Amino acid sequence: MRQINFLLIFVICLALVLFGIENTEPTVIRVVEGVQVQAPLSIELILAMGIGAVMAWVFSVWSQLQRMIDSRKELGLREDRIQELEQDVERYKAEIQEQQRLLPQAQDAEAREVFAQ
Repeated sequence: MRQINFLLIFVICLALVLFGIENTEPTVIRVVEGVQVQAPLSIELILAMGIGAVMAWVFSVWSQLQRMIDSRKELGLREDRIQELEQDVERYKAEIQEQQRLLPQAQDAEAREVFAQ
């Protein structure tokens, strides 16, 4: 995958260089009303691509940050659910132990009644 990315970036940069060599005449950029910048077309294109690349990087970082926050929230919910289930298991174990304590006593009482008759 890295080789494909490198090849793609290389082709784009090569096209940008060839475009820059052919387009050296100055052009005017109107940033806002009354503000004009004059530079070669190739430089303007390089700046536009650079700004676009920075914006894409910022968006990528922002998306990763959101995913990380969501995964931490989900992890917290899972931890809470695990604790609830562990408490349920402990409660069920205590109930089973209590029932096992009662069970032999009931069997002993029945045995005593049989022997008493």
